Amino acid sequence: MRRHDESASRRKGKTPQRRPPQEAPGTSGSTGRSPRRSGESRRPPGSPKKRRFRPGTRALMEIRKFQKSTDLLLRKGPFSRLVREVCQSFSSEALRWQVFALLALQEAAEAFLVMLFSDANLCAIHAKRVTIFPRDIQLARRIRGVDNL
Repeated sequence: MRRHDESASRRKGKTPQRRPPQEAPGTSGSTGRSPRRSGESRRPPGSPKKRRFRPGTRALMEIRKFQKSTDLLLRKGPFSRLVREVCQSFSSEALRWQVFALLALQEAAEAFLVMLFSDANLCAIHAKRVTIFPRDIQLARRIRGVDNL
């Protein structure tokens, strides 16, 4: 029978670190094998190891970063081209856009998308998931009454 202490420490403990291969005394550092195959890294000796975050930590850091910022998330050039292309499909003549009109439209579009994704996230959480599926976005749009767009 397993004791509670052992299983808890095994589950919550750090992952074991690999030891670098030991060189036999009297041998030189080059063995003729490539660094990948021998298990050695390409980092120079003594340099710090690259930081690895646990799964999900990086996503939470990005969420906090974007929630603090007030700048636009979509690039202005591609959004402007998209608006002009959609505008051309509705009108036969070439219409011109003011820069501030495009920025106002982009602000509104991003606010709409952020609220839609937050509602879809709530739908996914309600289904006991953390990943948003297309059906979550469809349900959020249907509940909102935006299904006809």
